[in-house]
Amino acid sequence: MQEANTVLQLERSRVHLKGGAEDVPVILDRSSADSEQSGAESFLELWATRRDALDKMLLEHGATLFRGFDISSQEIFQGVVAQLKEKLVDYVDGDSPRTKIGGGVYTSTEYEAGLFIPLHNELSYSACWPARLFFCCVVQPEQGGQTPLVSSRALLEALPADIVNEFRNKKVRYVRNLHSGKGTGKSWQETFETTERDEVDRYTSASDTQARWNADGSLKLVAIRPATAVHPVTGQEVWFNQADQFHPSSLPPEMFEAIMELYEGCEDDMPEYTTFGDGGAIPLQYLDVIRATTRKLLVTFDWRRGDLLMVDNMLIAHGRMPFRGERKILVAMTAR
Repeated sequence: MQEANTVLQLERSRVHLKGGAEDVPVILDRSSADSEQSGAESFLELWATRRDALDKMLLEHGATLFRGFDISSQEIFQGVVAQLKEKLVDYVDGDSPRTKIGGGVYTSTEYEAGLFIPLHNELSYSACWPARLFFCCVVQPEQGGQTPLVSSRALLEALPADIVNEFRNKKVRYVRNLHSGKGTGKSWQETFETTERDEVDRYTSASDTQARWNADGSLKLVAIRPATAVHPVTGQEVWFNQADQFHPSSLPPEMFEAIMELYEGCEDDMPEYTTFGDGGAIPLQYLDVIRATTRKLLVTFDWRRGDLLMVDNMLIAHGRMPFRGERKILVAMTAR
């Protein structure tokens, strides 16, 4: 990265991160000496002239935070995204509530501010997932609201071998029940960004997902996916599933107890549920270990307005900390 620093007078610096993993994300600060261009222009010049170096850095660290480039509005971010020369992908089959703004840009997860969103690799439960995520801070949170990060490589290494082997051998079975307009969670229309059942059927058939339409217009989806994956460039195996996030034990204890009592004997009718691929229950202690290990490894940084965070979706899992006040983070996803 020294070459890129010379060209655009960028300073490679680090901030103190919780958890002690000082290299995730690696931070590139734009030099104040580079003042004739706008921040977005400087970023796009860096992207165009030192793309190989940026790609190499991302493979090494998993996440890069571009700071000081003033990508601070929806319009600027959309303009930057349009010039990335990467294939933008839609949030089709996506699980979390968000708004599609246009030009490949979405709001980040719109769950209420007080909720912690568990760390996950985007769409790892799907047959197709984005390779890269670009997060942009338009409104800096008043308090909290960090996007915690954890290395999927480090997580795989840190988890007990017996748990990893059982997940690796049995895989993960994801169950989703999507309503048709009224109910808990996203509707199937929102999930697949269409009102046409035929489009959904084509997608699920091509993605090896079992789909069942119910009499009330709702849709049941069942998919069995690997618990780990191999990165196509580095060749490294990574922890790559959302078993702990989709399981109701991720809810606060009183909510977990209530939902388990409500759906006792018919857990597959929950809005979301996970088992092992053979249908066997995942022991709660396994999920507790996964969550505890993730918390031990995660790192955070405080968002600043204008920040742009690039994440390799297979190498890094992300989440969201609770926050107060207004917070607006936008996201674009690409196939590379």
